Amino acid sequence: MAKMMNRVKTTTDLELKDRLVAVNRVTKVTKGGRTFSFSAIVVVGNEDGIVGWGLGKASEVTAAIAKGTEVAKKNLIKVPVLNGTIPHEQEAKFGGARVFIKPASSGTGVTAGGAMRAVLESVGITDVLAKSKGSSNPHNLVKATIAALSELRDAYTVAQNRKVSLDKVFNG
Repeated sequence: MAKMMNRVKTTTDLELKDRLVAVNRVTKVTKGGRTFSFSAIVVVGNEDGIVGWGLGKASEVTAAIAKGTEVAKKNLIKVPVLNGTIPHEQEAKFGGARVFIKPASSGTGVTAGGAMRAVLESVGITDVLAKSKGSSNPHNLVKATIAALSELRDAYTVAQNRKVSLDKVFNG
């Protein structure tokens, strides 16, 4: 089955909000002493079905965050959000991180931890049950969550792909 990425073409008309997921300090030891550099994982989204992530590296934290934000704006995807939740259950894996997301009834809230919560809230999902299994590495959790969200399809898209009516999708 071919993977479909719902890429968003332009970012000029979008009001994107950025969220910092994690900052990592790396030390390089040289003859002259220690040199510090920083990497920052940033998630951007308009809280209405569009989300992207980016990794920025620089010698200062603010510069790393700015670079991560710019990269995230280039990696945007469109996610179907129905009444504040997702259309169906989805699992995904990236590296050692496995994620499972499941739709929830209205009023449940976002039941997810750390990196997954940042991604789900940036999309605009308000009610979802989520579980991360395996690695808790923020890099891999963000990538696995984005992979799971990119595989979601709403009923209208399924009907179009199958070339049938919307009633036929639900009633078999």
